[in-house]
Amino acid sequence: MSKMPDFEGLAMFAKVAEERSFAAAARVLGVSVATVSRGVSRLEDRLGARLLNRTSRQLALTEFGRSIAENASRLYRDAELTEGFARELSSRPRGLVRLAIPMTFGVRWVAPIIPEFLLNYPDISIDLHLFDGAVDLIGEGFDAAIRIAVLPDSSLVARRLCPVSRYLVASPAYLEQYGLPDHPHDLMGRNCLGYAYRAQSDVWRLSNAAGDETSVAPSGSLRVTNIEALLPAVLAGLAIAELPEFVASEYLRDGRLQVILPEWHFQEGGLYFVTPSGHSRPAKVDVLAEFLVKKLSYPSWLWESPT
Repeated sequence: MSKMPDFEGLAMFAKVAEERSFAAAARVLGVSVATVSRGVSRLEDRLGARLLNRTSRQLALTEFGRSIAENASRLYRDAELTEGFARELSSRPRGLVRLAIPMTFGVRWVAPIIPEFLLNYPDISIDLHLFDGAVDLIGEGFDAAIRIAVLPDSSLVARRLCPVSRYLVASPAYLEQYGLPDHPHDLMGRNCLGYAYRAQSDVWRLSNAAGDETSVAPSGSLRVTNIEALLPAVLAGLAIAELPEFVASEYLRDGRLQVILPEWHFQEGGLYFVTPSGHSRPAKVDVLAEFLVKKLSYPSWLWESPT
């Protein structure tokens, strides 16, 4: 015999005892009369005594049944209260959300809007994890993440917020000194800065409208684990770098940086809100997702190349 109490049998017996009818108990519980009858019979077998005297015309509690009916009803009420509280808790936006975001994007574009979210949802707190490396949402216990990538197939649930382009850039001073490359092959031997967390290793994969594809392994005097750390060297005219649109756009607009090889493109990625599962997702995660969709689907950093 299982050591687990027969909670289902006790619940069915409690309802039969209250309603004095298998049919009425079945209606209340939303199951068949046969299911209730089997549940009570199973409980009687487990307890080793009869709980109810059944005749074709009436149903009555035995003395043994009367002795445990009140406790069984109390267990049923406690279970109802616990389940109701849990449903309310899961449907009400409250609690801690553990959110993982790439560092530069998080500091520049998410941290500034977090205060508005916290004011709108005072019962929610956020544990904001800023890191450019790969994060295992399930293994590390995160509720959600923002990812900037050409997202591969996975078991995670991803909602695309907006496109994110990447550009090869250099400063006017660099181009004046070293000249403008005409083809990706011209980047060989140039000071091209590296980024340690680039997907599919530190390689630039480029294609053009004609369908030509080529790869360049950047080789230069600096390699970083945070994309924003490339900016000082590029702005100083020392090198070429690949920068995402949300970092590069302000410098492209004011002319401090210039897109090189504009006819060659990286595969377009996107900004995604990612969660371990879309089923029974807590309300706290749902409201955060909707807030970020509203704020980040049409961001001010989008830049359209003049070409």
